[in-house]
Amino acid sequence: MSNLIGYARVSRNEQELNLQLDALEKAGCKKEQIFIDKISGAKADRPGLEKCLAEIQPGDTLLVWRLDRLGRSMPHLVSLIEDLKTKKIGFKSICDGAIDTTTASGELIFNIFSSLAQFERRLIQERTKAGLDAARARGRQGGRKRVEATNPKVMMAKNMHKDHGMSIDDICTTLKISRASFYRYLSL
Repeated sequence: MSNLIGYARVSRNEQELNLQLDALEKAGCKKEQIFIDKISGAKADRPGLEKCLAEIQPGDTLLVWRLDRLGRSMPHLVSLIEDLKTKKIGFKSICDGAIDTTTASGELIFNIFSSLAQFERRLIQERTKAGLDAARARGRQGGRKRVEATNPKVMMAKNMHKDHGMSIDDICTTLKISRASFYRYLSL
């Protein structure tokens, strides 16, 4: 049997969820099947959403008051909803009435949004590439500055390794470097 599972979010503790909760209940969600977060939508770690996504089952429908309550950005929103779709979970937004992936027209609207998000990602990639090409044409080189063999940290890593008194993990912890950096230092 399919269930309507609700998700509500406000950005700050002082804000009220009542408008969203009332709308979700009116749309058919049971109180115990509404997950909430009082945290900025920009945060990747949202415990209420994570619990919601862990408990929702194939055949269920995730219901939100508005799209912006769910996704951090259009690409994030598209990714979430596509993930739901692959798990055979529907999605509806109360205020954005045309967005209902359980219907053909709602899925069409969502696919248009998905295409726009993909277009936005491609534009960002093209602008980044053009910027890097322009910087190279002006003689600028990207990436980190090369570490010289005379750098004190490199010399310290080599000496610590040569003495064989410390493990590689201890050397990395002491110098606050990764194992990859450690081996790169040894090759200098």
